[in-house]
Amino acid sequence: MRLTQVKAAKRYTLELEFDDGVCGVVDLGDLAGKGVFKAWEEAGAFESVEIGSGGEVNWPCGVDLCADALYLRLTGKSVEDIFPSVRAGSRVEL
Repeated sequence: MRLTQVKAAKRYTLELEFDDGVCGVVDLGDLAGKGVFKAWEEAGAFESVEIGSGGEVNWPCGVDLCADALYLRLTGKSVEDIFPSVRAGSRVEL
């Protein structure tokens, strides 16, 4: 799956749409104000979200998030559900 649309919604929430038809809202309020995510507290910073050249979700303030991680949050699925070749305790060859 690939992220096709991202838009800031309410405070620290994103509206997401993926190319497999999955869409919905993800609340990132649990990250806001912590570490690098403190940058979102600047006026307009969170709202400037965009899809990066690698398919990640990013902000001009230097924060980025993996689209796969957001997909997992949105769907409630596990890594193994999305990537069946990854199994708990299995060795992954690179």
